[in-house]
Amino acid sequence: MGVAPPIYPSVMSTYTAPLRDIAFVLEHLAGLPELTTWDTFSHADPDMLYGALDEAGRFVSEVIAPTNVIGDETGSTLNPDGTVTTPKGFKEAYARFVESGWGTLPFPSAYGGQDLPWAVGTAVVEMLKSANMAWSLCPMLTHSSIDALMHHGSPEQQAIYLEKLVTGEWTGTMLLTEPEAGSDVGALRAKAAPAGDGTWRITGSKIFITWGEHDVAENIIHMVLARTPGAPPGTRGISLFIVPKFLANPDGSLGERNDIKAVSLEHKIGIHASPTCVMSIGDDGEGAVGYLIGDENRGMTYMFTMMNNARLSVGIEGLSISERAFQQALEFAQVRRQGRAVGAPKTESSLIIEHPDVRRMLMTMKANIEAMRGLLYLTAATIDRSRHHPDEDERRRYAELLALLTPVAKAWPTDRGVEMTSLGIQIHGGMGYVEETGAAQHWRDSRIAPIYEGTNGIQAIDLVLRKISMHKGDVVRGFFSEMEALDGELEGAGDLFSSIRANLTEGLIALRGATEWLLVCEDPNDALAGATPYLELFGTVTGGWLLAKGALAAARKLAETDDRFLRAKIATAHFYCNQLLPRATALAPSVMAGAGDLFEIDPELLRA
Repeated sequence: MGVAPPIYPSVMSTYTAPLRDIAFVLEHLAGLPELTTWDTFSHADPDMLYGALDEAGRFVSEVIAPTNVIGDETGSTLNPDGTVTTPKGFKEAYARFVESGWGTLPFPSAYGGQDLPWAVGTAVVEMLKSANMAWSLCPMLTHSSIDALMHHGSPEQQAIYLEKLVTGEWTGTMLLTEPEAGSDVGALRAKAAPAGDGTWRITGSKIFITWGEHDVAENIIHMVLARTPGAPPGTRGISLFIVPKFLANPDGSLGERNDIKAVSLEHKIGIHASPTCVMSIGDDGEGAVGYLIGDENRGMTYMFTMMNNARLSVGIEGLSISERAFQQALEFAQVRRQGRAVGAPKTESSLIIEHPDVRRMLMTMKANIEAMRGLLYLTAATIDRSRHHPDEDERRRYAELLALLTPVAKAWPTDRGVEMTSLGIQIHGGMGYVEETGAAQHWRDSRIAPIYEGTNGIQAIDLVLRKISMHKGDVVRGFFSEMEALDGELEGAGDLFSSIRANLTEGLIALRGATEWLLVCEDPNDALAGATPYLELFGTVTGGWLLAKGALAAARKLAETDDRFLRAKIATAHFYCNQLLPRATALAPSVMAGAGDLFEIDPELLRA
């Protein structure tokens, strides 16, 4: 007798955008109603924007999400001629994305955008990344190229490239990393030589280039870091160039094929559908035609314009993939029966959602997702305030706050994303460890995000060595004071918020103490040793503050109408602040432990 094949739950290829959660965060944590009172955004009232997001949710669920599983299973393919074929449905989904205009929301109308807040664009980015993270990386890199050109491109460059990038007709990439120069960008070797006609000839090779070659758009605009003749060593001697796949004529039409091509695709743990390319530049002749952006030797400055934009987008990946994993885990927990819960009838097994430990995992996912969403949307709204606030002093203040929040917004959610997708597998049990259920894909896809756009260790170093010391610590202290100002509201809300208040107070004390220690720390190695636990401490406490703030808003609205959604906001804040936030006090000693223990054992004895 043959053995019956295992029966797995169907792979979850569906995705439902959490539209009410998104609207709640935009209104109560990001402050969208205030943003729409400014002249820049006065054409967009909140109700209109929420309606647009409803439509975006329908679009990504119907058009983008169905491509997720097939993209993971088949991946992209490099053809003998150096072109890349993306998985079935990707090209068609991208064409509908361009036609619908969902990528244009936060960009200026002068270049084909819709002049909407970055916070609203962030909501669409979240949905796209939940629907298919690998697919979403293509428009993400394009957004970074747009930002670089808007801030540093010449009027001629902006006229040729910006509108087609904003609309998505053309896509953009960042060609930064080389085989000998990973995070150490200053070690790159790509060269740029003047051609005598205002253009440059670029030669070299780049690795790990996301969507460096593909078939979803007619042209790819590569942003390439290279060295010009006589440039100083290290990061001081790097310049930034536009190197198009096809040269562009002044009228925007396509010209000759440029000497830049993909020579191989990386075989990755996840995001299989995203073509991660090794790119050869100028290998067939005198070099690829490039156009200098801005001034020579200013490439690092321009690169950070691209990187800071991308860092927020990568942070959103931690949120988005967690949301997708949570939706699948919750659906599974509501149909899977195993064991008997306490008090359940002895005649039948229980749904696993009735077991306390499964509830703990689901609530851990839900609470972290809501904390991540709060942090990321707050950061996006801070971009809007830094650019468009009517008061110049406020714009400057928000720009400093944005600098402080950016490394946290990139690193803390992406670390949580790996943890939450792992919990999603755990909720599935053994069925989560087999590919047929689809739960493993979310974990595999999530694992790149803590590495992207400056590893999370680099983000922690940036936070500790540069960002908290801005204005001798006044910027970070001002942010802490804003968080502490919530205490009066929590006290006034009564017993319902007493435990939230107590735990948030303890977390803020730990965060302030660790910050002050770092600000006076004399040995850089001691500060660096505590950088990663400090970033985790910062993110954990900020998440608790945001959930507490949201819970207070929910309580105010509950006074008008009883609503299970609002009651769940308060319950989630209780879970986070009572069960997750107390870990913050345990992180503070790690921050201040110094580097001694890390170097106590000689490298050759680490195996002993």
